[in-house]
Amino acid sequence: MHDRTALIEMRIERFVRERLAPAVYRARQPLDIQAWEAPGEPVTFAEARDAEYRPFAIGTPWGRAWGTTWFAVSGEIPAAWRDAHGSLPEGTVAELVIDLGFTAGQSGFQCEALVWNREGAPIKGVSPFNNASPAAVDPDGRVDVLVEAASNPDVGSLFTFEPTHLGDLATAGDAPLYTLRDMSIGLRDLAVWELLQDFRLLHGLIAELDATSARRATLVEAMDAAIDAVDPEDVAGTAQAGRDVLAPLMAAPAASSAHVLHAVGHAHIDSAWLWPVRETARKVSRTFSNVLSLMDEDPEFVFASSSAQQFAWMKEHYPALWDRLKARVAEGRFVPVGGMWVESDTNMVGGEAMARQFVEGKTFFLEEFGIDTEEVWLPDSFGYSGALPQIMRAAGARWFLTQKISWNETNRIPHHTFRWEGIDGSRIFTHFPPVDKYNSEVTAADLAHAERNFADKGRARTSLLPYGFGDGGGGPTREMTATIARTHSLEGAPVVKHSTPREFFETAEAEYADPAVWAGELYLEFHRGTYTSQLRTKQGNRRSEHLLREAELWAATATVRTGAAYPAETFQRLWRLVLLQQFHDILPGTSIAWVHRDAERNYAAIAAELEQIIADSLRALVGTGDRAVVANAAPHRRSGAPALAIAPASPDGDVTPSAEGDGFVLDNGVVRAVVDGRGLITSLVEVDSGREVVPAGRTAGLFEVFRDTPTQWDAWDIDETYRRHVTPLDSAEAVRLDGRAIVVERRTGASTIVTRIALANGSRTVRLSLDVDWHEQQKLLKLGVPVDVHTDRAASEIQFGHIVRPTHTNTSWDAARFETAAHRWVRVAEPRFGVAVTNDSTYGHDITRHEREAGGTFSLVRLSIIRSAKFPDPGQDQGAHHLEVGIVVGAEVVDAVTEGYRTNLPERTVTDAAETSIAPLVAVDQPGVVVEAVKLAQDGSGDVIVRLYEALGERMHARLDAGFEVVGVVETDLLEREVDAAAVSSAAGGAVELDLRPFQLVTLRLKR
Repeated sequence: MHDRTALIEMRIERFVRERLAPAVYRARQPLDIQAWEAPGEPVTFAEARDAEYRPFAIGTPWGRAWGTTWFAVSGEIPAAWRDAHGSLPEGTVAELVIDLGFTAGQSGFQCEALVWNREGAPIKGVSPFNNASPAAVDPDGRVDVLVEAASNPDVGSLFTFEPTHLGDLATAGDAPLYTLRDMSIGLRDLAVWELLQDFRLLHGLIAELDATSARRATLVEAMDAAIDAVDPEDVAGTAQAGRDVLAPLMAAPAASSAHVLHAVGHAHIDSAWLWPVRETARKVSRTFSNVLSLMDEDPEFVFASSSAQQFAWMKEHYPALWDRLKARVAEGRFVPVGGMWVESDTNMVGGEAMARQFVEGKTFFLEEFGIDTEEVWLPDSFGYSGALPQIMRAAGARWFLTQKISWNETNRIPHHTFRWEGIDGSRIFTHFPPVDKYNSEVTAADLAHAERNFADKGRARTSLLPYGFGDGGGGPTREMTATIARTHSLEGAPVVKHSTPREFFETAEAEYADPAVWAGELYLEFHRGTYTSQLRTKQGNRRSEHLLREAELWAATATVRTGAAYPAETFQRLWRLVLLQQFHDILPGTSIAWVHRDAERNYAAIAAELEQIIADSLRALVGTGDRAVVANAAPHRRSGAPALAIAPASPDGDVTPSAEGDGFVLDNGVVRAVVDGRGLITSLVEVDSGREVVPAGRTAGLFEVFRDTPTQWDAWDIDETYRRHVTPLDSAEAVRLDGRAIVVERRTGASTIVTRIALANGSRTVRLSLDVDWHEQQKLLKLGVPVDVHTDRAASEIQFGHIVRPTHTNTSWDAARFETAAHRWVRVAEPRFGVAVTNDSTYGHDITRHEREAGGTFSLVRLSIIRSAKFPDPGQDQGAHHLEVGIVVGAEVVDAVTEGYRTNLPERTVTDAAETSIAPLVAVDQPGVVVEAVKLAQDGSGDVIVRLYEALGERMHARLDAGFEVVGVVETDLLEREVDAAAVSSAAGGAVELDLRPFQLVTLRLKR
């Protein structure tokens, strides 16, 4: 049996389903349809307009995977719909209605379309749940449009994580994926539509209210009465009567203590993911068209959008849309936010690249709109580096928004509004919307969840509500804004108001003057596999970052020293391409195969251009002759060359291994390494101290293969359960000498691993060069280095410094951090002895503590080398890879920093130079102060920009000397705008005295 309330709720559901929703359109008029299928990639409007179209019928299949079909659609409102004066019935509006054959999947993950007028201007996007356009019907009642329909396959919006052939154009096939269902003019009844919005909101509210509350009982009875007021045989004629019954309930105000939600229209559009980059630009055009159309209909609606790259696509490819967009930006209703080129990953992006995300993003918004974006908008990135607060502040940001931390598997961040403190002590006002999503549909359930979930109750009552279909785009709908209009003050619901990010943050800051502080990284307890997936993409990024550093340095040096032209436009273009590929589903390795193959091709092209710039710059500097010189772009002296300089070549060379037992020994008088017959390092000793690195009974350089079958989110996740299933690769196919290297060949399954072990004269670093030919799936390959030090923490390089993380599991927070990201090095140490492990292209690490046989503990450092998930790219990481790893014995932090650069930024030898030495443009007297970038100023003035940071986590005094005439020195922000001096204590000519706090980031303009 059912109680009365349950029966009424069943009645409501049936009324909405069978009476109200079908009555939204009083009538439909079919349209004439013709079609043309673009033969390959998307074409311009002009090409589509002039194509040869053929008749096309409703019910016909269309659209191969990733194809484009253009429909020419025409017709007019039938005369029977009009009265004697030629007007449509009062309370109705005619609109174009399209159903491309939408499936049960999500909006933004399947077929979509853009409606164009015949003059080549976009009118509106078409997607599931947002498929009607009043603007497509002209004032005379005619429809004459082109519909650019994208037959994007649903690669996995239901997330069953099954391997798919659809993610690669080469394997996706040509069979049509969709069947056209509708292209018609619909006569929408506004009263029926409004009553439908009332019912959906109030029915949702009933589900959220306490079962014993008077408000809930009143709503149930009123909705029952409203159904009675609507004649099922004349819904259109009686819908207003139903609304009249509900009007008093809709007018009941919210409680004075109700939570306040600042609703900001939003469409989180992944710049690539389960679709290629080229499709993202079209997704943005469709979404922005939707947004601009909704602004025409609803004067209260406000929309915020991040990612300068997406705006740049609109400017380049959609000029008519761009003009409409700029007008709304000027009104303050279309709001650029974020200040980054894309919503990038922050775990793996290098320091200078992280800075350039803001430089390029904020510069674009300043130049195009005159807007200095002060909020950083990163709802969906997979955790947030502890260096970010300082970088954001250095870019002129005041506020930070994120959402993804709500996905934590184990622990909950204890605040929704707080100040986030970075590794240098910088703090930034941060908000984490309690709605727990960045694409709310403004349902009663979402609003209630935000109010219940808000962690800072009693101290604050304001949060941000980002709403609109996202990930694949689409944005807000008129149904969503209708709910906001109804909840501006509604009893039983939080207060919802249209707002902008700035209005929200200013309100929140004023309301919550002394928020709590969260120090250190915002680690995401999820998606830990993103530090390792798609190794080639990660290698391309790492290599591009260092090539850009090198090219800018040598080009700037050549300009100052010889007057050579500085290729500023080329650098900006290449930086923007690298920054695009740092998007949080590209660099993390979580996109379809198409995306990663594009990235690999782009990285190869970037490398070719930068290598040419470097070669040309070096040639301009050293001329042509018969001398050998080494060009050292690193921030530390090596191979006889000062930092950032060119000097006569004096290569160190590697030691020759000697045979010992069934293995070999490498000994340069600084470090002695013993490699046994299995190709494993059984002993690694610092010669002067006699300190042994390898714990008794353990071996360094041991590869282990783990079962890698995460519970969900294949390419994203490494589950802790991987540790239960391990196969050590503790035997070798061969161990032999090849010149001055020990070569070890191993096999696992269908894969081979060849390791070259070498040691340079005078070096503390044993080098492991890895060639992996990988043909496994759902396996994780790790490389282990056990270190005989007793410590409960490890240091890992991040942007502009390092972070220290516990290696114990005392708390749930510690235990959840079982896989972590590091850049070029990690280090474990006791007070007077440490070991660093460097890499040239991997980011995932796990560092754990283990009991020694003789008592005490040792640390095990493992690098995650490669993994091979099957979704979304079933061919992930198959094939050949090369990596470099170094084990630095007796390493202080400065040694780790130095060796990290050596591993990633090899010096260049020029054998036919005329000049034997070129002094550096700048020199710093402290090895712990790292020069991260040397370039010419963005404004074309010719001034030299130097970005440096304190790398050791210490207070430090340093002196910078310029190797050219300097007429003035100023500190700037990342955008090279002068700021009050925070680090420069004095400057005389080209000599600059610096007083730095731990990890402080400084940008200097040296005026020429």
